[in-house]
Order: sequence, then C-alpha cells, then structure tokens
Amino acid sequence: MSILLIYTGGTIGMHSDARTGALEPLDFEHLQQGVPELGQLGIETDACQFDPPIDSSDMTPEHWVELAHCVADHYDAYDGFVISHGTDTLAYTAAALSYLVQGADKPIVLTGAQKPINYDSTDSKLNLTDAFICACSQELAGVCIVFSGRVILGTRARKTCSKSFAAFSSINYPDLATLHDRQMLCYIRPEREARPRFYESLDEKVGLIKMVPGTDFELLEFMLERKDALVIE
Repeated sequence: MSILLIYTGGTIGMHSDARTGALEPLDFEHLQQGVPELGQLGIETDACQFDPPIDSSDMTPEHWVELAHCVADHYDAYDGFVISHGTDTLAYTAAALSYLVQGADKPIVLTGAQKPINYDSTDSKLNLTDAFICACSQELAGVCIVFSGRVILGTRARKTCSKSFAAFSSINYPDLATLHDRQMLCYIRPEREARPRFYESLDEKVGLIKMVPGTDFELLEFMLERKDALVIE
C-alpha cells in the first residue's frame, strides 16, 4: 500500500519550543520519528506540504481547491490519502473536498490533533496512526474525518468541543467506523464510482446567515446585494 500525506499545518504537525513554548512546524522526517507506529504498518509513504504551513483559521476556498488539485494530480499513484489539518476549520475543508472530489473509490482521510506531538498527553500520534490505517482500508472510500477513534463522513462532521480529545461529532448521521488498538470496525461503506469526478472551482459568492429572533431584515438585504445566493439557517 502506498499513501500520500498532505500536510497543510495545524497542531498535529507542530511541536512546542522547549524554551519559548511557541509552536513550530515539523518536517515529515521528524513526524515519522515522532510516530514510530507508522513504520510498523508496513506501508510506503510520501509527503507533500503547504509552504509555508498555514493555521487552519486562515483556510480559504482557494486552499480547498488547491487540496483537490493535489489529490487529483496524485490520484492514480497512491492507494489513499491522509491530510493533516488544524482542527478549527477541519470540518469545513472536509465538506468542501467532499464536493470537489466526488465518487472517489479510495479513502481521502483528514485528521488533526488537540495537542502538539511532543506533549506527553498528545492525541497526535493516535489520530495520525488511525488515519493511515483508514487510508489503507478497502472498506472506506471518499472524504472522511478520523479523530479520537471515530470515522466521520466528510459532509457530516462538526467540531463540537474545543478541549476534549473527542472534538468532532457526526451530525444526523452515524459514524462510518470506529478504531480501537489499530483495529477498524466498519459500519457503513460509502458509495464509490469506478472513476471519481474532480471539480476545479467553487463559487465564493454564496453567503450564510443564521436566523435568530430579532434579526434585522436589513441584514438580509445587505447580504443579497453582495452574494449570488444566500443560505438561511
């Protein structure tokens, strides 16, 4: 099995400076050293990364399209993909990729971490190892999030906790699978096609407004003047 790791940034690929406590990015070689379990999986791994790595709060639709292009360019060369990502916008990226890459018959797995890899209590090592296990699975396909032993469909994930290791929930849909001690139990096999459909653009002129009691109608007018479409939640 051959897996491509795409590192965008985020806590999962960071270590804290012992002197200042500041977070600094790791290269893939150091990441492999920090997670020796990856070498025990018996898979071939290549890596590419955003240069420079970015904080997930700085993610934009342009970055989502860039990720989709990276998967498309390397799709035939690898059996699966792991995307390491900051947790703040990980669910947004997973949803966007689900529409940019449709019908994939290979796993495209996003994961992140709540604590840096050199912390004694880090969840980085477990999440990254679980993500690679899922990326090698023939039972999974398409975009999903692997986090804290759960496999969540890419269009159903939401970050619901900022401190717990179980940071993500699957909204109105069951988990695709669970992992424990490197063993995956699959409940739902996502639909797949013989050949995925890749899309190269997103319409950024779509707005979202959350309706609450007392919302001023002028806010709707303001959004409609600047957007081609408006989702009212």
